[in-house]
Amino acid sequence: MRAAVLHAIGEPLSIEEVPTPEPGPGQVLVKIAGAGVCHSDLHLTDGSIPPFRLPLVLGHENAGWVERLGPGAEGFAPGDPVVIFGGWGCGRCTFCLGGEEQLCGTEHWGGLGPDGGYAEYLLVPSTRHLIPADGLDLVEAAALTDAGLTPYRAVKKTLPSLPPGSAALLIGAGGLGQYGIQFLKLLTQAKLIVVETAAEKRERASELGADVVIDGTLPDVLERVRAEAGGEGVAAALDFVGVDTTIGLAQHALARKGVFVLVGLAGGGTRFSFFDMASEAVMTTSDWGSHNDLVELVALARTGKLQTTTERHRLEEVNEVLERLERGEIPGRAVLVP
Repeated sequence: MRAAVLHAIGEPLSIEEVPTPEPGPGQVLVKIAGAGVCHSDLHLTDGSIPPFRLPLVLGHENAGWVERLGPGAEGFAPGDPVVIFGGWGCGRCTFCLGGEEQLCGTEHWGGLGPDGGYAEYLLVPSTRHLIPADGLDLVEAAALTDAGLTPYRAVKKTLPSLPPGSAALLIGAGGLGQYGIQFLKLLTQAKLIVVETAAEKRERASELGADVVIDGTLPDVLERVRAEAGGEGVAAALDFVGVDTTIGLAQHALARKGVFVLVGLAGGGTRFSFFDMASEAVMTTSDWGSHNDLVELVALARTGKLQTTTERHRLEEVNEVLERLERGEIPGRAVLVP
């Protein structure tokens, strides 16, 4: 099969012929319809997130059709359309047994330890990682497995804090942030304030239903956010960027008992003390999403209420796509179609 292989940190991916995996006991081979290109893959190629082994086939956002089942694998048949939950765990630890496999060791995740979906076929360790995708466009559905799933879980963390009449802040209207905007509008009645530096993404945020969109390059962004939130601050803030300035903005925009969810992986930080936060405000991270979160998200996608900005590219274009992603030129999500 053809695959895009990372052989060394800092080098382009190589398009080459590799052996097609044969599913063993309990395993399943999936023919890839689409593999989303995630910003995390850039971190793998530059070594800021060290891959667990090299060479490695990247790609943790995948959807396709069941090709072959290994001995003892049950619940699906060849030809079934599926989305693939990528947070593969050991299946035995407390997190896995509690339904939070994505919190198990990341060395189990497809595209970090095992080979991922930048290929014509993907070997999945168990049918428990497959979710039926009948009625969905599989190329668009591939992006649901991370670009959609990560903000879905993050937004769910804020729901108890967002009754009608409250205000929410979302920072960064890129691929994940655009899903986050939609989830906040679909799942809450809160006033949604979006902060974004890029003009085209601000326009997209408005199209997706943001109530207020603020240029993140303005010097008085915090004052504008607090004013739009009624002066007290926002009940919830989600940062899909994660640099020092965005984390600081979210932190200081919070009202009392507000919740701040950090999603962005840019590596920024902030000072945390009793006097640096509103009273009893909470800061937390959000890591991907669970299998059950993805089941819920697929059901939501089936309603037709989600809008996805998807670019489709041939596998051979992967390095060009990664370069454009690094320059911030992908308006939504790029998906490789082998």
